Order: sequence, then structure tokens, then C-alpha cells
Amino acid sequence: MSRTTRDLARAAFFTALIAVGALITVPAGPVPFTLQVMMVLLAGLVLGARLAVLATTAYLLLGLVAPVYAGGASGIAVLAGPTGGYLVGFVVAAGLTGLLARRSPQPSLRRFTLAACAGLVPIYALGAAWLSVQLGTADPRVVLVGGVLQFVPIDVVKAVAAASLARALVSLPQDAPALRSGR
Repeated sequence: MSRTTRDLARAAFFTALIAVGALITVPAGPVPFTLQVMMVLLAGLVLGARLAVLATTAYLLLGLVAPVYAGGASGIAVLAGPTGGYLVGFVVAAGLTGLLARRSPQPSLRRFTLAACAGLVPIYALGAAWLSVQLGTADPRVVLVGGVLQFVPIDVVKAVAAASLARALVSLPQDAPALRSGR
């Protein structure tokens, strides 16, 4: 398998993981708790910036035509709705996380955790800004409480989990032989 084919397959796999993470939803007002954030951060940590941006962009595009957004939603209305800023933030977060995680040839749990936590910033910034527009309020307290602060503790746990999983995954040999089919 060529490197390009392998890279595209890996990006597609993470697009699917983000979609699966979106189906695990706990309602929490206009913005639900999901596992999307963990999968987005994991994509950045494992794939690096370029492929993680590809995977998250593919996820956003797929959601325009298939029910892969939180709770099985789809369409442009989701991107234009209260969660749209968070979804767009996923692309920036994946790229930033990938960039920060790969700055060292020796990936460590500490570096991965810091990169994943840094990746939360664009999700919150873009998400809160768009939520403010959607709610028609400039009151930062409303947006911070409803769109950021309630998510921070659990998202930090997701970031640590993504970092731990990524550290284990990147430690695996990259050239492991493929499983053979046909006996």
C-alpha cells in the first residue's frame, strides 16, 4: 500500500471515529456532551496536523449529507445552528493539536496532554463566539457558562484520555504486516 493510500485510509478512519463519537450524546442545553472532542484531539495527536485537518474537514462535509453530527443530525442547519462554531473549531483544534504534538521526535504523554488541552482552546473560542451570535447576546457570562465552563472538566478528562490512547498508538510499529486474507 502506498504512503498516500495509507494516509487517506487513516484520515478516513478518524473521520469515522469522529462520527461514531458524535452518536454518543448527553443533552446539556443547546450544546450536548459528546465524544467528538476526544476523537478530534486523538486525530490530531495520531495523524499530525495535515491529516487531522483532512479528517475533520471530511467529517464536516460528510455531515452536510449524512447524519453524523451529534445525535444523528445532518445538514447545513446544524453548521448554522448553536453548535456550528464548535464543529468548525474541530478543524482548527485538530490542526493545532497535531502541530504541537509533533514538534518533538520523542512523543511523550506530557507533550500529548498539553497539545490536546491546547486543542480545546479553538473549539471553545469559535464555539462560544458563534453561540453568542446564535443566542443574540454579548453577555460573556451567558456564553461562558452555557457554552464553555460546563464542558471544561469533562473535556480535560477527554484530552487526557486522548493523549494516553495516542501515546499507546504511536508507540506501535508503523510497518506491521497486514493481515492476510484467504487461507
